[in-house]
Amino acid sequence: MIETFEKIEDIEIRLLLEALYVRYHYDFRNYAMGSIKRRLRQAREQMGFATISALQERVLHDETMLPRLLDYLTVQVSEMFRDPSYFRAIREKVVPHLKTYPSLKVWIAGCSCGEEVYSLAILFREEGLEDRTIFYATDINQDALRAAEAGVYDLDRIQLFTENHRKSGGKSSLSDYYHASYGRVSFDRSLRERVVFSDHSLVTDAVFGEMHLISCRNVMIYFDRPLQDRAVGLFSDSLARKGFFGIGSKESLRFSAHAEEFKEFVREEKIYQRLGK
Repeated sequence: MIETFEKIEDIEIRLLLEALYVRYHYDFRNYAMGSIKRRLRQAREQMGFATISALQERVLHDETMLPRLLDYLTVQVSEMFRDPSYFRAIREKVVPHLKTYPSLKVWIAGCSCGEEVYSLAILFREEGLEDRTIFYATDINQDALRAAEAGVYDLDRIQLFTENHRKSGGKSSLSDYYHASYGRVSFDRSLRERVVFSDHSLVTDAVFGEMHLISCRNVMIYFDRPLQDRAVGLFSDSLARKGFFGIGSKESLRFSAHAEEFKEFVREEKIYQRLGK
C-alpha cells in the first residue's frame, strides 16, 4: 500500500513540475528529485492539501499561490559572510588579481535574500574595489529578490553576521554598514547603488554577460547531474578569461562535463579560475 502511494505521488510530482513549467515557465524538472519531493510534501502539508494533485489544481487556477509554492521550492537559507574562510580567500587570494582590472563585474547567482550580495559589497568596499564594480544579483524567486533589494534583516541575526565578518578578515565594524530599529537592521542604501537585482534562471536562461567573479554557492547541490552540467557551462561561458568561480563547500566541479575549463585556485574553499579562452 505504501509503495503504491509513493508511485502515485511520484506521478503527481512529475505532473506538477510539468504544469509549473508550461503555465508559469519555472522549470524544476531537473532538480534533484529527493529534495523536490521533501519540499513538495512540506508544502502540501503546511498549505493544507490532501494530495499533490490538489495542490497542482489550486496553483494552476490561482496565480497568487505561485509565490507561496516557490518559497518551498527555492531554498532561502543563508547568512552574511557564510563560511568566513571562503570570503577570506576571496579577500586575500582573488582580490589582488581583481585589482589589476579597471572595471569589474561580479555575479551572485541564486542570491536568495541578499546576504551574500551585501557581504561581497562590503568586502569590495573595504578592499577599495566597490567604485569600479557592478554586482549582478539574480534569483528565480521574486519575493527573495525584493527582500534582497530591501536589505532588512532581523536584529537577532546580526551577532552571527558580525562574527562571520570578523573571521572573514573584515577591516571595519559591520555596524558601520547598517542602522538598527524596532528589532530589525537595515543595511545602508549606498551598498545597493552598484547592484543590479534581476530575475534569472540557471535552468532556462542564457549567458549573463562577461564576469570577473561568479559566486554560486549551495545552489547546484539541488540540481541533478545534467542540470549541474548546464549551469557550469553557463558560468564558464559567462566568465572573462581567467575569471574566478566560487561554489559551495559540498559542491564540486570534478565530475562536470566542463571541469577541464577550470583549474583549482583555492582548493579548500572551492574557488576555481577559468582557463584562458
